Amino acid sequence: MMMSAKLRAPEEPENVQEMRFGEQLRVAGQSFWASRVRGRVILLSLSLVAVILLLTYGQLLLNRWNQPFYNALENRDLVAFWQELQNFFLIAAFLLVINVAQTWFSQTTALYMREGLARDMVDQWLKGRRAYRLSVSSPLGINPDQRLHEDARKLAETTTSLTIGLLQSTILLISFISVLWQMSSDFSLTIFGHRIAIPGYMVWGALLYAGTAALASNLVGATLTRINADRYAREAEMRAALMRTNEHLEPIALARGEAVELRAIHATIDQVLSVIRKLAMGLTNLTWVSASFGWLALIVPVLIASPAYFSGTMTFGGLMMAASAFTQVYTALRWYIDNFSAIADWKATLLRVMTLRSALTSPQLTQAGSGQIAITTGKPGELTFEDVYIRTPTEAEAQWGGYHIREKAPVIRAGERVMVNGDPGVNRRQFFNAMAGLWPYGEGTIVLPEEDHLLFVPQTPYLPEGRLIDILAYPEEADSYGEAEAIAALKAVKLSRLGPDLMKRQRWDRILDKEEQMSLAFAHILLRKPRWAIFNDVLEGLEPETVKLLTDVMQDLDGTTLIYLGRSAAFAEAFSPRVLHLERMDVPVPE
Repeated sequence: MMMSAKLRAPEEPENVQEMRFGEQLRVAGQSFWASRVRGRVILLSLSLVAVILLLTYGQLLLNRWNQPFYNALENRDLVAFWQELQNFFLIAAFLLVINVAQTWFSQTTALYMREGLARDMVDQWLKGRRAYRLSVSSPLGINPDQRLHEDARKLAETTTSLTIGLLQSTILLISFISVLWQMSSDFSLTIFGHRIAIPGYMVWGALLYAGTAALASNLVGATLTRINADRYAREAEMRAALMRTNEHLEPIALARGEAVELRAIHATIDQVLSVIRKLAMGLTNLTWVSASFGWLALIVPVLIASPAYFSGTMTFGGLMMAASAFTQVYTALRWYIDNFSAIADWKATLLRVMTLRSALTSPQLTQAGSGQIAITTGKPGELTFEDVYIRTPTEAEAQWGGYHIREKAPVIRAGERVMVNGDPGVNRRQFFNAMAGLWPYGEGTIVLPEEDHLLFVPQTPYLPEGRLIDILAYPEEADSYGEAEAIAALKAVKLSRLGPDLMKRQRWDRILDKEEQMSLAFAHILLRKPRWAIFNDVLEGLEPETVKLLTDVMQDLDGTTLIYLGRSAAFAEAFSPRVLHLERMDVPVPE
């Protein structure tokens, strides 16, 4: 409902959409290190490494089990066969326990990754008025909910799963490549009567096969990252259109505008479907590659190992053991291929989330600079304007135009009643937001009083969803004021009928009309008892009875400095205020 002043204002941030991948990873690292749960994530990650090492050891045991088991089958050795079956069940039981442990650690790590990323992003978004500043300086701040919610969720989950998969594949590769090398170290091939030794030929075969598959996947799926990023942007636009329509159902229905809104929403749906079609085609083409190499992998290990088997240097059990080791090495090597679409999706969400975080933490947004209005604190009981010019972003870049206060370095002292109006076409809301530290464009310095008892009352009050007592106390806790105080404040603005509903949780912005919402804002002022109250044309468009009521409430605010931006005749008549004028500057006409 109210906003308090802050010190800094932004300039337009750089085009963070062009962030390089390395820069995205750097920002992601900053986000992780700033997370409250990084200690738990690190501990769980170390536990996962231990579990994966145990899992790899179990797979090595299972691979070694292949040779005696298949040799027992080849030799029709029933005693050895039953012994190896017992060994298999022991190994399988061990692997089962490890698999369950890995799943628990993986899911818990993903949970804490989601918590850390979500809390960090929201903390950065709602810190120091960055959310508002970004909304007026960059498209990133217009509909950030998709990036803050869905993209952040997907980024946390896919980061966890891909990292675990990459780690597991790397350990498997290191473990089984030595096995495969040892098994094929003595292989030699006879070509035109010459014996050619190829040490570790099965390792080279696995590398060549996996490398070919990776190269083909890269060529076919090169555009998937961009398509995924585009899809998430279009999904965000669609959700914003639906939310905007839902928030304005009454005026849409009154204007019989459903058909217009329907066409607009269908247009956003068409954009989403168009991107999904491109994504579907890209994934289909990628499947040609991944599925082809996947099916061939069923026979390729045996084909590569068969020369050694048919030459008599390898038993049938050795063949199956080598084929199993080849499959493990190839599976580890083709991790990138199997997860190419997931990696593209991850890179798309990383780009979207980290560009938003980079924008929220950029110096252009968090620090004052040239072409900005500086907000400082000065003497208690004085508000001063020093050569303040308010401009649009274009005017600020040109350092020309806009408007300023006609009076030279005016000082507003505690207890005064002041009205600020201006020339036709002057946007007083920008001046109001500049005083609150929200509108950065222009130059000069606004020196606020040292005490932190300023209330900024916008023309349209904000009523958050919740109990009525919470709205009256916002942004303070409801228990900051007693129920009797709240009822007395409601009575003063002729809203006594709402007294029994103080603890009701409803959408009060839909239940109360404009007059009642503004009266509720003034009840909040009576509770807060601020030393300074700055109003942005709050009496405009209200019924005469409501205007009279609210000006009476203002008169009862003993000891409160009142600054009114607007041309309210009722305020002027009630207070005979000192008047400051906002004067428009001439913009040079190009020759």
